Amino acid sequence: MSDPILKRVAIRKYTDEKVSQDEIEQLLQAFQAAPCGMHETEVMQVTVVEDEQLLAKIEQLTNNACYGAPLLFVVNVKKDSHFGERDASVAAENIMVEAANLNLGSVYLMMAASVLNTAPDLQAELGITSEFTTAVIVAVGHAAETPSEDRTNRYRVIRK
Repeated sequence: MSDPILKRVAIRKYTDEKVSQDEIEQLLQAFQAAPCGMHETEVMQVTVVEDEQLLAKIEQLTNNACYGAPLLFVVNVKKDSHFGERDASVAAENIMVEAANLNLGSVYLMMAASVLNTAPDLQAELGITSEFTTAVIVAVGHAAETPSEDRTNRYRVIRK
């Protein structure tokens, strides 16, 4: 399967291999290309976490909900934004599709994001100010597993 949209699956187990800086830049370009509601680009930001100590703090706080990934994209939105969470989801999808294109694994993490929002000191350490909330975390790394599920008919489709 060559289409990265069809190739993308949730990966919850990663190798210890780091994601290269070139790959991180490509993932950031995918993030930057995401659409946003009403052209309000100031309502969303991302914190890229590759520092091992910060990754360990996040894993400890979230009870290992980031699956030991060597790279996290912490997508944050302004608390008063009307479209922030939707924008964050679209940006996360861009990151995950580009990760698949780069033969990297990824997974969309909502619960870890919710838990991170309970730790203002750690959020401050990550550069997330009090006017922002974490909407989603995307874990990225080299996959240590290859899930194989049939995703051809997962959702109901109504045609009229």
